[in-house]
Parts: sequence; C-alpha cells; structure tokens
Amino acid sequence: MTQMFREDGKAEPVTLVLVEPAEISLLRTKEKDGYDALQVKRNSVRCEVRLRNGAEVADAGSTYPVGTSLTISQFSVGDRVTIASISKSKGFQGGVKRHGFHGAASTHGVKHAHRQPGSIGAGGVQRVLKGQRMAGRMGGDRITMRGVRVVYVYPEKNLIALKGGIPGHRGSLVEIKG
Repeated sequence: MTQMFREDGKAEPVTLVLVEPAEISLLRTKEKDGYDALQVKRNSVRCEVRLRNGAEVADAGSTYPVGTSLTISQFSVGDRVTIASISKSKGFQGGVKRHGFHGAASTHGVKHAHRQPGSIGAGGVQRVLKGQRMAGRMGGDRITMRGVRVVYVYPEKNLIALKGGIPGHRGSLVEIKG
C-alpha cells in the first residue's frame, strides 16, 4: 500500500497491483464445450475466464481472437471493479482475537483466566451447539470486495492503483473483474 494525492491535495490510500499480460490460448463455446469461456495463458500457467452477461463467444472470438494479449488497458481511472483474493491466514486463535471477546476482569479473584471464553451457553443440552463462537482457525478465506475504485492506471508498467486495502498478503493472486 501507498498513498496518492488527489487534485484537491488530500491524500488517498491506494494499493498498487501488478497485472501481468495474459495471452488468449483457446476459445470455449457453448455448442462444443457446454459453456462460454476464454482460456488464457500467463507465465506458462493456463486458466479459464468464463464469459457472463450473455456474452456470445462468436462476438468474443471476433473481439479477442486466439493469440491476443489481455492487458490493463481495459481499465480506466474512475472505474468500479470487483476484486477477490484469499485473506491472510492467522492460524489457530483464541476467542478474544477471533471474535472480539473482552475476556475476564483483571481483579476480583480472577486467576490465570483473563482471555478464556467463559460460559458457552445454557445447561442441559449436553453438547456444543453448531455455530458457537469459540477458538479456532482464523483467516484464509476467499474475500470479495465490490465497488473498488480505480485511482490510476500505469499501462507502461502494468500497474493499477486501487483505492484502499485489498485482501491477501504481498505476492498473492488477486482476481479483478471490470
């Protein structure tokens, strides 16, 4: 993350994302494959981009023929995009960090139980009910953010500046939809 200055002089937090060009290697059609998609190749890794909103592959094939390189030139300043990525994993965490429990008091006879969860519900059930907030694994989930504004596009450097923070650690794969 970094910051950029707007025309009025106010600082705006942004995240710079490196978008490497991807080459279209295959067109999938509904008639032949059962769905519409473009298969792209990036750094010798192949992945598929499914076409939505009723897009016809005949139109996509004429717009994006095999061998075309997709770059960030399709984005412009002010566009609203949807981004998705895997959030940072935090491992096994207690209830205070995972769910924001306040813990027990520091005085009045509390010994060695300052961050324990306390009671977990009504008696007589003889089991832990599903969905009970307890200690466990935290993070590592797929997070989708909608309406993220494109602040600036650097086509010569393959960089795009998105407003605010985005999920994931440095170097993680981020999906950007226009």
